[in-house]
Amino acid sequence: MADLSAQLRSRQSLVLKGLPGPVTEADRKALNLAADIARVSYPADQKYLGEPLPLYYMELARVTAAEIGLSLPAVMSALLSGMQEESAEWQRIDSLNDPSVAEVIKGLKRVTALKGRDFTGQAENFRKLLLSLADDGRVILIALAERLLLIRRLDRLPEKQRLPVASETYFLFAPLAHRLGYYNIKSEMEDLAMKLMEPAEYNDIETRLKQTTTSRNRLIREFSAPVIEKLDSMTIKYELKSRTKSIHSIWQKMKKQGVGFEEVFDIFAIRIIIDADAAHEKASCWQVYSVVTDLYQPNPSRMRDWISVPKTNGYESLHTTVVTPAGKWVEVQIRTRRMDEIAERGLAAHFRYKGLKGEGGLDAWMSQMREVLGSAEKEDTDFIGEIRPGLYSDEVFVFTPKGEVRQLPAGATLLDFAFDIHTEVGSKCVGGKVNGRNVQLKQKLQNGDHVSVITSVKQSPKRDWLSYVITNKARSRIRQALNEEKVRLAAEGKEILTRRLKNWKIPYGDATVMKLLNEYELKTSQDLYFSIAIGDIDLLEAKKALLRQEAYPDETAPKTTAPQQYEEPVSGGSDYLVIDERVEGLDYKLSKCCNPVFGDRIFGFVTVLEGIKIHRASCPNADFLISSFPYRVLRARWTRLDASRGFLTSVRLTGVENLGIVTRISEILAEFKVSVKNFTYKMDNGMFEGRIELLVPNVNVLYGLIKNIQSVKGITRVIRVDG
Repeated sequence: MADLSAQLRSRQSLVLKGLPGPVTEADRKALNLAADIARVSYPADQKYLGEPLPLYYMELARVTAAEIGLSLPAVMSALLSGMQEESAEWQRIDSLNDPSVAEVIKGLKRVTALKGRDFTGQAENFRKLLLSLADDGRVILIALAERLLLIRRLDRLPEKQRLPVASETYFLFAPLAHRLGYYNIKSEMEDLAMKLMEPAEYNDIETRLKQTTTSRNRLIREFSAPVIEKLDSMTIKYELKSRTKSIHSIWQKMKKQGVGFEEVFDIFAIRIIIDADAAHEKASCWQVYSVVTDLYQPNPSRMRDWISVPKTNGYESLHTTVVTPAGKWVEVQIRTRRMDEIAERGLAAHFRYKGLKGEGGLDAWMSQMREVLGSAEKEDTDFIGEIRPGLYSDEVFVFTPKGEVRQLPAGATLLDFAFDIHTEVGSKCVGGKVNGRNVQLKQKLQNGDHVSVITSVKQSPKRDWLSYVITNKARSRIRQALNEEKVRLAAEGKEILTRRLKNWKIPYGDATVMKLLNEYELKTSQDLYFSIAIGDIDLLEAKKALLRQEAYPDETAPKTTAPQQYEEPVSGGSDYLVIDERVEGLDYKLSKCCNPVFGDRIFGFVTVLEGIKIHRASCPNADFLISSFPYRVLRARWTRLDASRGFLTSVRLTGVENLGIVTRISEILAEFKVSVKNFTYKMDNGMFEGRIELLVPNVNVLYGLIKNIQSVKGITRVIRVDG
């Protein structure tokens, strides 16, 4: 117990050091009182994430202060967030003389349980978490701190919980950290989730970063020396730092650009932080920008000015990419001390500096997010797919005809702009003008565009509009309008059907409707009525079907259609795969969307109609399945390897045309003795592209094959592809 008390005092000292701004004696007393309440309230013999509860909650308080940047009331709320209202100590919270502490604790309890956490229904919990912004933004920030602690201690969780937690973190909380301006936390969450979900790729990049540390540090010193010399001569007060790109960011760039590690040029960045007062911030940043671009040639296309127009999360900085005399590209970020704190501590710092330029953007985003969340149906399984782009996107800035600046996600279209102006404007939009030129609804907007909208009273939302928009507000309003229209048309279709049935002397009722649903393979009666109203169903044909089914009752059974792709059912008693040891005799199939191979990290997913599907942990659908339906996820593991069995997989090849390239690839395939199902390739303008579908016994053979093909002269990239 003495040891625990010493650890608590040590960690409490770290909490005080982490608090933003000067700490008063009153602050110390308040934190001492909160710590005493925590010591009495939390059983020392009960553990969470590998340590006693009092220590865990004190660490949560430290992260809330030092890394999230919240002030003392929120820090005390984090420290006491595991308390129960029926606890004898609950009344002592009033003695902290801050009513917001109890309210924040109650808000946290509504969206997440920090003790004895239940890892089910995370997508809906996340929705509630975002909705809680309407009450107190500190709730979501403390929940972010809790998730950061959780992902850091992933190895302390039971193994079956690790993949869902990593997926939730990557899919939900990292984008949220990004949107709220916590870039360091976002990067750490992505890296730690990737370490579990893509261990081979993570370890490979980590090793390569370590191997290039010496050369990278030398380049940083050589690049920085003339910059430091020039800035020192100007008596500018500044701090120069270097930052290495996160492993996840490097991996994403490699995938997106189709390049190897050596071809990622901006692996590190130089950051120059200036001490400047509020009145001279912008001028000081441009002065330093001028110094850097006088010394090194900039790339105009990589210039980013987030000082004149900050991002919606309050981020302000100047970014440019310059080339050294040795031909190396270096990203340079220039910002003031205030801007740097907002960049490091996101939302919390943003509110502390509120009143300065740029304070409205984040509040506007919160308002839009609450609007979308409030209109979303609880059962809407598309919710996460709708909300994530709004969390992760960068912005473009465009102008209305009156000169007002509008911030939209990168990739937004004219139709997104119209709905951003007003729902009615979006619903009636027929086109518009960008920089004086007539454009269509799907025209993508660029930074600095001057945009106007053309409307018509005869216009109404169409289903194909959903493919034209990317903003949550536009999607939500279009779907709402389409649903209302479908309900109206379905009512008309029902009236048409009942009138016709009466004329045909066929009784209207559930049995008749069911026969038609089976005949046309529709799910609901509303779908049936809607199809009748829009003319997709010919009523004379429907009459013939009903009369035929009366004559041949067996045909009323539901129709079944053959699957598009044959999937071999596999017995749960197989000798190479085990599904959740608690359940026996299960049948399952290997999912076609990711084609698992023996040795992959896998999980089972219980489908509604097709039994259990086995997916790779890195399956493109894994994030959505695990986050939205965690109660359907089953543990799965490979057992003894059956060398006679082959697992279907595919690889994609790219490179430059070279004599004998196909012959050499074929030789390698023969050397590995794998069964090739299909090998297609094409050569166009000197470029080579190919795809091989093959059966392999395990991932070791697969990746050995990929490595050998990669060494073929002319081949620049070989990757495993999903599905």
